[in-house]
Amino acid sequence: MQKRRIGPFEVSAIGLGCMSLSHAYGSPPPRKQAEEVLLGALDAGYTFFDTAAVYGLGHNETLVGEVLGPHRDKFVLASKCGLTDATGTQRGVNGRPETIKAVCDVSLKRLNVDVIDLYYLHRLDRSVPIEDSVGALADLVKAGKIRTIGLSEISADTLRRAHAVHPIAALQTEYSPWTRNPEIAVLEACRELGVAFVAFSPVARGFLAGGAHDPARLEAGDIRLAMPRFQGEALAANLRLYDAFAAIARDAGCTTAQLCLAWLLAKGDDIVPIPGTTSPDHMREDAAAAGLTLSPEIIARVDATVNGDTVTGSRYSPQLQASVDTERMPGE
Repeated sequence: MQKRRIGPFEVSAIGLGCMSLSHAYGSPPPRKQAEEVLLGALDAGYTFFDTAAVYGLGHNETLVGEVLGPHRDKFVLASKCGLTDATGTQRGVNGRPETIKAVCDVSLKRLNVDVIDLYYLHRLDRSVPIEDSVGALADLVKAGKIRTIGLSEISADTLRRAHAVHPIAALQTEYSPWTRNPEIAVLEACRELGVAFVAFSPVARGFLAGGAHDPARLEAGDIRLAMPRFQGEALAANLRLYDAFAAIARDAGCTTAQLCLAWLLAKGDDIVPIPGTTSPDHMREDAAAAGLTLSPEIIARVDATVNGDTVTGSRYSPQLQASVDTERMPGE
């Protein structure tokens, strides 16, 4: 797989988001299947794996540590703090310096590593100055517990304030043809500061890959059930949009998931998508997107078909929207 850079690291152009192996989109897969995804990803060329303390409240970090631990020298490891208490067992936005440091120690044990390559502040804690949260992360760098610092769902202004305290290696935010918020200001700020951009939910939480089209088939607890884009009239409108997107993929000779990923890769060599999946086959399908080159015509058709003006519904519920610092599209 082609390579891209995140701070000092050379990583696969497409990384693996590990969240769905533990929670968020229904029941986690059986352990054997999760192992097939993780170990198969190494074989498929993935060298960048993304987890977090909040994913399954420790389950995901433990899974990644146990399965990938014997292969630690083959990949770059990213994890996150800021969405749990100090023990890493209770959910909640918490960017206090003492909590950040405590959660890092918990994560190191779960992951069974001495150092985490890229450690993100998962969400901005509005009760704590970003300078204080990043200062704690800088202390972890000095202590040798993490190598680089990242931020997630952060605005351009907050990124600049954080970067003034300590260099930020990566900023992670949702980005796909149907989520264009980064294009408002964050992508430009990242490029101004030399910060890599990591795109999570790059296939629109499965929607543009052909999934989650029928809410009745989603399990209780699936986070998409509370997202406006997957509800009622908004869903019906977006399904019509999907049909047009699928036609573009057919003309491009690829799957809709691959079209999303290749489109993102074409948007800049500083962008690293991290699709997640519980399917070994989908994982390999995603990896193959790194070898695709889209024509300017196909890229233009995607841009014209699926964008901030044509997608219906906000990406988050009002409650969740309040927890992110990212710039909002009109109507959000």
